Amino acid sequence: MGEKTLTRMDLSEAVFQEVGLSRNESAQLVESVLEHMSDALVRGEQVKISSFGTFSVREKAARIGRNPKTGEEVPIHPRRVLTFRPSHLMKDRVADGNKG
Repeated sequence: MGEKTLTRMDLSEAVFQEVGLSRNESAQLVESVLEHMSDALVRGEQVKISSFGTFSVREKAARIGRNPKTGEEVPIHPRRVLTFRPSHLMKDRVADGNKG
């Protein structure tokens, strides 16, 4: 697999090419969408994008972990983690990419 990473700049350029907004307006649009998504996740809401997947925040309880080097037990504090579940369509698209 390639090491290419899709960036905000790439998304802005795609909006510029596809929609015809100026480069500046395209960048603002991408930033606005990402900000709305981030704000919703911070509030604990799910972000569901049809045919793509669902982002959500999950609460993880406190637990005792172990330092793999020393074997010493260490407390792991409760925390919130971001999760992503791809849609079935996205899973199928990615799997179909394996055939090429």
